[in-house]
Amino acid sequence: MTARLDLAAPQLRPQNPRFSSGPCSKRPGWELDALKNASLGRSHRAAEGKSKLKQAIDLTRSVLQVPDDYRIGIVPASDTGAFEMAMWSMLGARPVTMLAWESFGAGWVTDAVKQLKLPDVKSVSAEYGILPDLETVDFDNDVCFTWNGTTSGVRVPNGDFIPADREGLTLCDATSAAFAQKLAFEKLDVVTFSWQKVLGGEGGHGVIILSPRAVQRLETYTPAWPLPKIFRLTKAGKLIEGIFSGATINTPSMLCVEDYIDALNWADTVGGLEGLCDRADVNFSVLEQWVAATPWIDFLAEEPSTRSNTSVCLKIVDAQIAALDADAQNAFVKRLTKLLDDEGVAFDIGGYRDAPPGLRIWTGATVEASDLKALTPWLDWAFALVKSDSAN
Repeated sequence: MTARLDLAAPQLRPQNPRFSSGPCSKRPGWELDALKNASLGRSHRAAEGKSKLKQAIDLTRSVLQVPDDYRIGIVPASDTGAFEMAMWSMLGARPVTMLAWESFGAGWVTDAVKQLKLPDVKSVSAEYGILPDLETVDFDNDVCFTWNGTTSGVRVPNGDFIPADREGLTLCDATSAAFAQKLAFEKLDVVTFSWQKVLGGEGGHGVIILSPRAVQRLETYTPAWPLPKIFRLTKAGKLIEGIFSGATINTPSMLCVEDYIDALNWADTVGGLEGLCDRADVNFSVLEQWVAATPWIDFLAEEPSTRSNTSVCLKIVDAQIAALDADAQNAFVKRLTKLLDDEGVAFDIGGYRDAPPGLRIWTGATVEASDLKALTPWLDWAFALVKSDSAN
């Protein structure tokens, strides 16, 4: 039996150890006092509440650079609720192509095939770490896809694969991309996200953005199945415009809305969308440089142009650990992440449960590059200690 490795812990610690991929870290400098002007104890349908909701919508349009003729609504149940709303309300009018390269995309495939039971569905998928051949996608169909795969760290580089003269609608789950990557709105008919991701907001609320083509679909197509109240975007064949001006379908948390407004105002102070994207890119580059210099770790995303700058997924490529079966690799990762958690230097950085064993480190705009720089020596330290213990 070999002796346990005696390795001194790094001296510098991240000031903020919150690297979770959702809910994500609050903005730098955030305090509870930021919510002191929340419209609490009042109806969200009162003038004050509706004004707050409209302010959140207007700031979303400004920061995300959403076209003026696109509608923006705040809806229930996070990004999941927003994307389900779009699928249940719009799909079925024409054939559908479902694209999947990670667990959430695969979940949308299941919903289309097993829940909606759509009669004409094509599934185009790829293993974790790669994109399918997007050039083969038929955009005469409606097409559903995730822009940034939160659980695989694989994103589409841009919207060039989507033709401007498409016949079908494009439904894009953009929850880990919005506010960190520039979305090609002119190529997207439905965009959904939750503000708990790149802006570090609180969970439970989703945002849905509709192009004029999506609105036309809603007003000219009635699904064959019943729609729950929280999915209904039309009444008597017309779009419910109030949803897109502050009259939400159900009761929102005005505390969460105030927090979102605070995050959007902070986004303006760092340069708006360009500043947010730059912060995420700089954060990603910290991990990119560390991976290039570190033999035991590599990106799960194989092609550099498809690597996420928010949900960075990593695989352990050390020969000894990589030779273990999946259960043993998962156990190794759990010991490594628990050690870092116990030290208070990194919380919630284990890979997603359905993904290959590895790490997932959030590098979105609310994370500071200095904290990521402080984190990487701790990752090396923890790996060395856990590997040493595993050999004993």
